[in-house]
Amino acid sequence: MSGWRVDGAGRVDRSRQVGFTWDGGARQGFAGDTLASALLADGEVLFGRSFKYHRPRGLLAAGSEEPNALVSVTRGPGRFTPNLRATNVELYDGLSATSQNRWPSLKTDFGSINDRLGRFFPAGFYNKTFMWPRSFWEKLYEPTIRSMAGLGDAPELPDPDHYTAAYAHCEVLVVGAGPAGIEAALAAAGRGGRVILVDEQDELGGGALADPSQWPWFEESVARLEAADNVRLLTRTTAMGYYHDNFIGAVERITDHLAETGNGPREKMWRIRAGEVVLAQGAIERPLVFEGNDVPGVMLASAARTYLHRYGVAVGRNIALMAAHDSGWHDAFALHDAGARVAAIVDYRSEVSAELIEGAGHRGIRVELDASVIEVAGRHAVSGVKIGGYDGTPRGSVNCDALLMAGGWTPSIHLWSHSKGSIAWNERWGAYLPDRPNENVRCVGACAGDWDFGNGVIIDRLPTPKDPATIKAFVDFQNDVTAKDIDLAVREGFKSIEHIKRYTTTGMATDQGKTSNLNGLQLASNALSRPVQQIGLTTFRPPYTPQTFGAMSGHAKDALFQPTRKTNIDGWAEENGAVFEPVAQWRRARYFPQGREDMHAAVNRECLAVRNAVGIFDASTLGKIEVVGPDAAEFLNRMYTNPWKMLQPGRCRYGLLLREDGFITDDGVSARLADDRFHLTTTTGGAPRVLNMMEDYLQTEWPDLDVWLTSTTEQWAVIALQGPRARDVIAPFVEGIDLSPDAFPHMAVREGSICGVPTRLFRVSFTGELGFEVNVPAAYGRMVWEALFEAGQQFGITPYGTETMHVLRAEKGFIIVGQDTDGTVTPYDAGIEWAIGKKKLDFVGKRSLSRPDIVADGRKQLVGLLTEDPNEVLEEGAQIVADPNQPKPMTMLGHVTSSYWSAALGRSIALALVAGGHGRKGDVLHIPMEDKVIRAKVGDMVFYDPEGERLNG
Repeated sequence: MSGWRVDGAGRVDRSRQVGFTWDGGARQGFAGDTLASALLADGEVLFGRSFKYHRPRGLLAAGSEEPNALVSVTRGPGRFTPNLRATNVELYDGLSATSQNRWPSLKTDFGSINDRLGRFFPAGFYNKTFMWPRSFWEKLYEPTIRSMAGLGDAPELPDPDHYTAAYAHCEVLVVGAGPAGIEAALAAAGRGGRVILVDEQDELGGGALADPSQWPWFEESVARLEAADNVRLLTRTTAMGYYHDNFIGAVERITDHLAETGNGPREKMWRIRAGEVVLAQGAIERPLVFEGNDVPGVMLASAARTYLHRYGVAVGRNIALMAAHDSGWHDAFALHDAGARVAAIVDYRSEVSAELIEGAGHRGIRVELDASVIEVAGRHAVSGVKIGGYDGTPRGSVNCDALLMAGGWTPSIHLWSHSKGSIAWNERWGAYLPDRPNENVRCVGACAGDWDFGNGVIIDRLPTPKDPATIKAFVDFQNDVTAKDIDLAVREGFKSIEHIKRYTTTGMATDQGKTSNLNGLQLASNALSRPVQQIGLTTFRPPYTPQTFGAMSGHAKDALFQPTRKTNIDGWAEENGAVFEPVAQWRRARYFPQGREDMHAAVNRECLAVRNAVGIFDASTLGKIEVVGPDAAEFLNRMYTNPWKMLQPGRCRYGLLLREDGFITDDGVSARLADDRFHLTTTTGGAPRVLNMMEDYLQTEWPDLDVWLTSTTEQWAVIALQGPRARDVIAPFVEGIDLSPDAFPHMAVREGSICGVPTRLFRVSFTGELGFEVNVPAAYGRMVWEALFEAGQQFGITPYGTETMHVLRAEKGFIIVGQDTDGTVTPYDAGIEWAIGKKKLDFVGKRSLSRPDIVADGRKQLVGLLTEDPNEVLEEGAQIVADPNQPKPMTMLGHVTSSYWSAALGRSIALALVAGGHGRKGDVLHIPMEDKVIRAKVGDMVFYDPEGERLNG
């Protein structure tokens, strides 16, 4: 193929030259070119290498359906994007593009040895090969395969660009700005509603951009749309997914076409909710399946016409056409009329219209009917073709530098399928068309089958005089799937197209089978001797074309990937030297070192201060949910394991929440403020999960209950005062609440004021000491904290962090969900079966607690561990065995879940999940470490104050 610019053709701006590089070499193009059209005009033939066989590949198409010409584009450090289609990369000054999947160069690729060894790599070879010897898999087979796998190189540096997102609403959304889409948008605009028209190309027009006869009409129509104040036009915008309730995701490329990108966003994710969606996505020309159909220079006839009329580039100087459809003839005529020589038109059909025959004769084009291309000469470029009759008899050869294919058309129903609309087989098109909608959506133009491309026949492959099992006739160009691979899959017993797809990988490349699916269906249909409709359908999934991770994540990157949440008291902690740690999305103070203390020294000091005097702790991150309504108690009674209906206002209760499978998912202390109002607390990380779970049950299982749920996590600042002097610290500041032990017992709640602001004061403890949790409006959190801290100086008040909190709760045997549980722990396993209401008829997860596997012996259960050497602190996560001398692999009994040094006890303590743990109390188990084996005795989980006498100070 020898592409060249055609004088007077195309829509590019020839007054503006654009310089760019391709594989390091300087090239020239024009404003309005794509990388593909500019390279084609410069005589480039070779664009890439195929994935599996590393065969040389050229352009097949001119749009987003292109499977071969995948390139990488770099704009500097971090701005590297692989796997872009050269047909969609707009040219700009300084563009730097490179080819992919080759080494050391595109023309000389050592990976092409795979092509010569192709007989050893049929479809599914990896399922049958590399099975022996087994030890070779990890050391040889897998590393070798992984080193060769993948398309393009993954970026190695952080992406410095930023991305944005926007919501839009409209009465009508039109996807596709070809003639049908433009007409639909004009009609909708005339009705007065808001209209959005999106198209992935840089200018509106769609297929009309390749038809100069339509240019006056669509330019006038576009001008009308631009003048309408109720119409938004989004070019360079790909509608990549269609979701429930007419919700469309669309990605707009804002700066990819600019030489200077500025500081604005690179891409924008549009989230569009439409009253009606009109799909005008057109149709994609179908390749033909024959030997040599992948040689660079073999391409779709419609693509050649697009390069001619849109970009002013002829794909060759001596062109041949292999057709099974009328549209290819018209494309060949257009190329001839532009000055390219069309050497021959070969048509599979025995009859075509007299108009086409006359048009070819008028132009002096050789015509071969009832014939096929049976061989393509050339490896890196087409140099000629051989022709054979339907019966395989030779018909001579044709010298050419480009071969066009016209195999019919496939309507683009991807977004229709995303919306779960049904489809129906159409014999005339030889393709599936939209049938019954699932959303308020309709298809217009070619994607609905409402377009006259002419007549044609649908064939699975062209006839050949050779044994089909010995040739490579490609179906999926990117994944190197051939017709014989489809045949092999059928012989192997695969009868559903979904299974054939996975066995051969056809349709699984980055183009999602846009040019291969229908040919694959036809081949499987004929191999199985069953109609296409009976072998199933593949599934189109978003995105329609590959999109950047940046577009998907939007602003959620770097510090905004997971915004750090801070409490109102966080600033005080920072000012006072706290060392922080992330907990869920929150930044929490881990410990408060003094002087040159390390963490262990600081935690020991903090622990002893709480045990002997008073500690102050920021517990604001606890999840908080307000449950309000006449049926609030009934709702909580159904959600939690323990009873809630009889809980009196002013009292608190520990709540244990299970999933349906009976496993612990969250816990927390909650309070009844009134007959119809509860203040729930959850774990810090569990707040959104619990609220979602409760809303799900309330809305789907028990919609009859009159209950409202409101997240109040950030409404309240929570200050925990723990220790024997806690009451002394808060007493001067509290008004309207009797703090005496009799009037305000453990597990009670009172409402009043503290420091002059409203408070919900809980008397609860996660340390085993006398404790109060002061809930105040978040804006007053720091003020109250500072007042209490100042007043507590005379009592030895000490701020403490999460590390000390962990030690104190472990000393008392209090569990932390997610640390001491692993998603398979039941209340019985955790030793808190007392939290299950024995008289309750039902609660979430109750039925699962009686499953045989839940009550079976040998389940992992939570126990306490004391090392024989009290100075030995176990590693959390360490595995536990009964006999350290047993042969490997050893039988693991469980693992250490929590392990700390207890300053109050003067020794180490640990909690562990151990198989049959409750029945092993008193046993000595072993924890194998890298350099030694540690012995530990199984015991109770409560290590400190087992009688609970310190709760009252």
